[in-house]
Amino acid sequence: MRPYKVLIFIACVMAGLAALCVVLPGRVAWGEKELHWPTLAQVLEISTDTLASMEIDSIALEEFPEYEDSVPATPQYVAPPTVHVDSVTDSRIFLSAFYASLAETSHKTVRILHYGDSQIEEDRMTQQIREAFQSRYGGAGCGLMPLAQTIPSLAVKQRLMMNDRFVTPAQGPRRYMVYAPKRDQRADGLYGPMGQVAVMNDSLVHGSEEITAICTPLYKGPLYTRWKVFADTSVHYSLAGDTVRLSGRGNVYGLSQESSAGVIVDNIPMRGCLGIVFTKMDRNQLTTFYREQNVRLIIMQFGGNAIPSNQNPGTIFAIVKGLREQVQYIHSCTPDASILFIGPSDMLTQIDGEWQTYPMVPYMDRLLRKMALEENIAYFSLYRWMGGSGSMARWQEIGLAGSDGVHFQRSGARKAGNAVANWILEGMSNE
Repeated sequence: MRPYKVLIFIACVMAGLAALCVVLPGRVAWGEKELHWPTLAQVLEISTDTLASMEIDSIALEEFPEYEDSVPATPQYVAPPTVHVDSVTDSRIFLSAFYASLAETSHKTVRILHYGDSQIEEDRMTQQIREAFQSRYGGAGCGLMPLAQTIPSLAVKQRLMMNDRFVTPAQGPRRYMVYAPKRDQRADGLYGPMGQVAVMNDSLVHGSEEITAICTPLYKGPLYTRWKVFADTSVHYSLAGDTVRLSGRGNVYGLSQESSAGVIVDNIPMRGCLGIVFTKMDRNQLTTFYREQNVRLIIMQFGGNAIPSNQNPGTIFAIVKGLREQVQYIHSCTPDASILFIGPSDMLTQIDGEWQTYPMVPYMDRLLRKMALEENIAYFSLYRWMGGSGSMARWQEIGLAGSDGVHFQRSGARKAGNAVANWILEGMSNE
């Protein structure tokens, strides 16, 4: 074979391999096996510092996909750009309005709403925040709960009766949730403050015009002194101890066990939710609730559900942009309240056969802090507080984190909740 033909052959092979590196990720599943090869950047010895010098605004933004609390197979890894964040500013300066409101707790309630994903299910983390504030400023009860609780809580045990027998939430009134699949969403945005609503007398559920909810406190703090029922005026109710009997036709947005003064802390978990849902909730309804219930601090804990599904910096950037819009929307509904955003914890995945931190976790953490400072809200970095990259593995070793490398064990959640509560309270000394 002539030399020029050999050269052409080699050039074609190299071009083909380069195209493979560009078009496909550095790994693909092959039956039960996984094939690996270097990326084009590795072949050309382009450093991550070079990739990190890209401007964020130049990244093409992707639409938000549907997110679930599960780890998909073989994400594509792309080195994130550099994000410059002010590391000096103590973002607790943006909690000053909330701190000032605590002077009112001797004669009225001050409400804290804790929205989050599955990391706060069961009242995890929220419970420690509630205990810290109620022990210092008074208050009682676990606060808001849906009419039908689908996930067990450490704060209250709920049982639902219909047609004189106990039923599961799925057997009870039709429920709509802002973070559910589209078939279980509402077009009018009337979800109430918890992002979910139960519709009594739904034509598909016989007997749902007569509901009995038995809500037994498990919370070890001060016992609640009053009930509140958030529902349409067409829904009537009566109270007897831990039991609420409701009748009529209409929407039930939530029940609340609380006190007439002190701090009330509500746990509002949204499983599988990324947090880009608040703009789907009716503005007038939210504004009215926040004002009438004296909501002075809103905690938003989201972002973790984006990490397993997306390893493209452009997508993460777009998600943080969407979260910024949610912050702005909530601020417009309650301009006098403070907002605290809690970023995702460290999260682990297998990379080249080893459990390592998802590359986008530190990137999203820095983007969220940057967003928070620009929106004048407080930011608590779970990722940095845990110890940064690889810290979830250490938490697993000492029994604080689950085997999935994503969620805390209850002991870990207690530790994290106490850290958040102490961080907030310590900020008052700077006032």
